[in-house]
Amino acid sequence: MTERIDPAWLAPTWFIDSESDQVAEFAAAARSDLPDDADHTAVAVALFYAVRDGFRYDPYVGAEGSAGYKASSVAATSANWCTPKSVLLTAAARHCGIPARLGFADVRNHLSSEKLAQKMGTDLFIWHGYTEFLLGEDQLEWRKASSAFNIEMCERFGVKALDFDGTSDALMHPFDEGGNRHMEYVNQRGSFDDLPLEEIQADFDRVYGDWQSDQPNDGPKDEAFAQ
Repeated sequence: MTERIDPAWLAPTWFIDSESDQVAEFAAAARSDLPDDADHTAVAVALFYAVRDGFRYDPYVGAEGSAGYKASSVAATSANWCTPKSVLLTAAARHCGIPARLGFADVRNHLSSEKLAQKMGTDLFIWHGYTEFLLGEDQLEWRKASSAFNIEMCERFGVKALDFDGTSDALMHPFDEGGNRHMEYVNQRGSFDDLPLEEIQADFDRVYGDWQSDQPNDGPKDEAFAQ
């Protein structure tokens, strides 16, 4: 059964400001090599790679308050982490008429350094963000895509880069190129029409406590390659 399209999946929000000039310019550049009549799947794929590789992964980028998480603000950066990159990707999709929303999960990072795990008190990274697109020709289905790690970063650390073709999910690989365990999804947080920033920050405080307050930004985020 084809899923009914909720208007919220296409509407701009305060964080997912899909009607902003910055998001419009980003989306236009990302799909510039596609024909004007390209279908939603082709456009979603182009947007995914533009976000994945157009913004270097950096878990230490700090947001200037809540406004730093707005898609229009993220578009002006050169490096960012999973949640802001997902906000931008979701906004760009909505700008192009593709139903999209945010998804979150808790992941266990088996490549985290022992030093980092000791500081955090856990190897669990909560609220890892990704984008969900509603795509399909005969039947619309949700496709999940994590745009966090740019290809240069993956090649440097021997981690498989995530590829997205619009017909299947692109979520964190369970193993790296050497066969070592990498990311394990342990809890699905669900899907959201807008960024639940207050809930995320409250959970960061609860799970990471004092360690979070010592960080140069809002929390531990998704430090897949921390040493």
